[in-house]
Amino acid sequence: MNNAHIINPILILVLTSVMILYITGCRNHSSTSPDSQVVHSPLAGKKILMVIAPKQFRDEELFVPREYFLVRGAKVTVASSATGEIRGMLGRTFSPDAKLADVSATDFDAVIFVGGGGAEAYFDDPVAHKLARDADAGGKVLGAICIAPAILAKAGVLKGRSATAFASVREILVSGGARVMDSACVREGRIVTADGPAAAEEFASDVAKALTAN
Repeated sequence: MNNAHIINPILILVLTSVMILYITGCRNHSSTSPDSQVVHSPLAGKKILMVIAPKQFRDEELFVPREYFLVRGAKVTVASSATGEIRGMLGRTFSPDAKLADVSATDFDAVIFVGGGGAEAYFDDPVAHKLARDADAGGKVLGAICIAPAILAKAGVLKGRSATAFASVREILVSGGARVMDSACVREGRIVTADGPAAAEEFASDVAKALTAN
């Protein structure tokens, strides 16, 4: 008896099974890839400005929301009062797209202030304050994370509004008339605040919700 007649059908069956599993796996992978997410881009056409400190911004608070916005179709511009390469607190670097003094809230759908120790440079910065006030007055989504909500409080845009921030600056929010919440992330209408890097993705999600709210 010729064994080839027995082996060949078995090989064909095994190869066919492998091919089916491979094709199925490829389809499942492609359905969750970043490219497929962009196809369903809920933030398409939205322009988001992210403001980072001139030094020592918090890495996750820039990169996590920025990637979240980009993969959903938004256009993200990063501005700072410094130019050139800026190093974050954890060592990652970023070169801003624009100078803080040259951007206008009217050109964006959302203005986001990134935290990190260096964000204290904007606590009493009139350019940062004007940007926050113009965004609020223009009906834009306005966000800040970590110690950056103190910028909003000092700009006068948190009065009578619920907000959160890193523990070290919550008294500044109280002084600015905010209702300070003991939460990782707080969204009240168009205003979104968060208390630190661990809340970066939740913060980004709430900003996106505010941008797409009816």
